[in-house]
Amino acid sequence: MDKLRGAMDFCIRHQTVLGYSIVSLLTAASEWIFSSVVFKCPCNSRNMLYGSVFLIVPAFILLLLGYMVNTRTWRLLTGSCPPQKRCSSNPWGTCTRYSIVLVPVTARALVAPLTWIAVALLRASFYECAASGNSLIKNLMCKDKEQECHELLVKIPCDEKLSKNISGEFLSLQAQSQLIGWLLIASVMTVALISTCVIRCCSPVSYLQLKFWKIYLKKEWELFETKAKEHATTLAEININCFFEATDPAPFQTPSNEDWRKISFLYTFNSQEQYYSMIHKYVNTNRGNSVRFGEGDQSPPVLGFVDEASAGESGF
Repeated sequence: MDKLRGAMDFCIRHQTVLGYSIVSLLTAASEWIFSSVVFKCPCNSRNMLYGSVFLIVPAFILLLLGYMVNTRTWRLLTGSCPPQKRCSSNPWGTCTRYSIVLVPVTARALVAPLTWIAVALLRASFYECAASGNSLIKNLMCKDKEQECHELLVKIPCDEKLSKNISGEFLSLQAQSQLIGWLLIASVMTVALISTCVIRCCSPVSYLQLKFWKIYLKKEWELFETKAKEHATTLAEININCFFEATDPAPFQTPSNEDWRKISFLYTFNSQEQYYSMIHKYVNTNRGNSVRFGEGDQSPPVLGFVDEASAGESGF
């Protein structure tokens, strides 16, 4: 039992890393299935199109899915342009605010697509097919050679022996693909490390306060879900009883549309008055009626997790 509790604690502490790892493993497994079972290079003039589609289109679909499953995307968009109001009186300010939010969202959404491309390049099947039909590659590898070289090049994905005869002083298509794959992995890891270091250095709070903040948000969301279920259940029971008994409902306090809208705002950090969430800010600013409720600096990227505390919801 102690081992199970220890394993659960480990998973909770490292849930972000484990989540990315699981996504990467599933993406790599999917790529292996596609390249082994579905992908069949035509070995003709359509190589470029066919190989490029398998390399790029699944990555693009994974990017879109990454946006769709991110809670912060829907928190930003939901109710931002209601029919009864204009979307924004300050389009430039709105675009800036959206961009600040979407940059970290995009970074997270890119995990699966980049994994797909990196694994595909290391396996080389897609690149080999696409490159064998590329005119630039043909001109480089078949320079000073007969026209037959161009015709044989597109057949390389279907006959490995041809690669040795055509490559000559150039790297084989498979070697090119793997080289690009490793360069891509190294570049992504370097950018990720540098970005993380810069973001942490610019953090407005200390390391231990950041840990406390995350603990608070986790507990707040757990209590919010519990209370919301109890409140919704009570309200539903009152309405159902009144329907079947043909009686008038007793007064029942529930948050107004404006209250829900206020706590759904994206979090903004204010160094003068520290609040740990929009609910925390709401209850400490006279239920959001204080002029201070709308005040705040832009949320630093390191505090983006505040809007993702409700990661258990679907985002839709």
